Amino acid sequence: MNMYNRSKKAKRPDEAKVTANQNRKPKLEEFIKARDYTGAVILLEFQKQTKETNPLTLPWLGYAAFHLGDYKKALNVYTEILAGEKPDQINHLYAAASMFFLGLYTEAEEEAKKGPKCALQNRILFHIANKQADESKLMVYHQSITADTEDQLSLASMHYLRSHFQEATDIYKKLLSKYRDYLALQVYVALCYYKLDYYDVSLEILTAYLQTHPDSAIAINLKACNHYKLFDGKAAQAELKVMIDALAASSHAFENDFLRHNTVVFQKGENALQVLPPLVDIIPEARLNLVIYHLHQNEVMEAYELIKDLEPQTPQEYTLKGVVNAAVGQLNESKEHLELAQRFFQLVGQSASECDTIPGRQCMASCFFLLKNFKDVLIYLNSIKAYNYNDSIFSYNFGIAQAAVGQYAGAEEALVKVEDENIRSSYCYLSWLARTYIMNDKAREAWELYLKMESNTDSLAMLVLIANDCYKVGSFFYACKAFDVLDRLDPSHEYWEGKRGACCGVFQQVLARREKKERLREVIMLLQNNANTPQAEYMTRVMSKWAQENGVNLG
Repeated sequence: MNMYNRSKKAKRPDEAKVTANQNRKPKLEEFIKARDYTGAVILLEFQKQTKETNPLTLPWLGYAAFHLGDYKKALNVYTEILAGEKPDQINHLYAAASMFFLGLYTEAEEEAKKGPKCALQNRILFHIANKQADESKLMVYHQSITADTEDQLSLASMHYLRSHFQEATDIYKKLLSKYRDYLALQVYVALCYYKLDYYDVSLEILTAYLQTHPDSAIAINLKACNHYKLFDGKAAQAELKVMIDALAASSHAFENDFLRHNTVVFQKGENALQVLPPLVDIIPEARLNLVIYHLHQNEVMEAYELIKDLEPQTPQEYTLKGVVNAAVGQLNESKEHLELAQRFFQLVGQSASECDTIPGRQCMASCFFLLKNFKDVLIYLNSIKAYNYNDSIFSYNFGIAQAAVGQYAGAEEALVKVEDENIRSSYCYLSWLARTYIMNDKAREAWELYLKMESNTDSLAMLVLIANDCYKVGSFFYACKAFDVLDRLDPSHEYWEGKRGACCGVFQQVLARREKKERLREVIMLLQNNANTPQAEYMTRVMSKWAQENGVNLG
């Protein structure tokens, strides 16, 4: 034993210091100061199970669990405190706050009323009234909000929740000018600017905060959302990578719900069905994004089932309900759903907070679109055209609205800009594009659209459109070709009359030198498909005679 002791190397002073620090028992104050609530909970749980417990162990455990976001644990702790001997009645309010974040609003209201009448009780009841959509109670509690900092923060958050982002911004900026060291206010202001679509301003404010707190999950997440709006999903994902690294390097606990949710959004819905459904009751936006995913997959009824019972509170929720009801109305030819969609769009577009925003004007355009008032549609779409230059959906709707009022040159320009393959392959898009081609004296391009289509009911409908529109504008050659195919597919007197008139129109244009003479060769071949019809035989003889007299080679 003595030999072993002598053989051990003596520790250097710095090594001894490190060992001493490693062996030193961590203190609760250090965890709280470092915002390491996971460490605080572990320490307090250990104290609770040993003789080291003291009267402050449970209150601090409830505090740490609450700030960690483990509201169920926090509620259990405050319930245990209240079950003890002569508990402080303020714990009723802490328990009510835990219930609030668990979504137990009725229970939270009952619990809060058991606590002492104070500013905290009023703030809790104020927010419960908002969640319960009880406007009368909300106004009562609102009147008790004072100029104190905590009350003003609560009021600002209420404005934010009710989409009054400018009012929330004004309060936060006023508080920030008074309390320069309240750095978290910078994030709140950045959130408001994000909601107001000032993404560059939001980023600038966040940069200052992140210099002090580079591992802030909320700030990094908001920065990623700003990058998504300003750039694209790849830029946003790069910021999320920063968040993942920062969280891995810190000792802070973080629920990955927001991270997984936003990753799905940034990746345009990839893994949406695996990630979003469990988050529907946790993250409000998860339900909305799942609805959007189903709409993108043309799963209209699945989207409707998710949102039909949602009572909209925000402009985004009203807008999405409008979109879903419009889709259901068009799918099922339901006048009821279309009228409901029109009302949702109108509510958003005419609201004071949204009327001058891009989404607000899009909603008014959608409202008038459903009412088939395309002149007013164009008023709103023209006002936001510069902000949607590369948006396929915008170009599609803009093109249809222009075509509907006869602005075919602009309609063609908008429709050919559509890049989304799902839109480009739809019959609605192809039919409107064909019509604009015909009205712009490009009947050949319209005919080529038909030739690329598969033989089905859509291609038959396209033939009818080309035949009638070409006949209407005097593009008789392509009207003749379309009526010929229709007559061969479904022989009828109506199609034959259309074909006969179109053939005569081509001959007339050749005589007037407005059409190439060589067209007669194909027209005569088309008439031969009706060889058993005396009128076709007579027209063939007349055209052939004229061609022979004027040196036109009919082959």
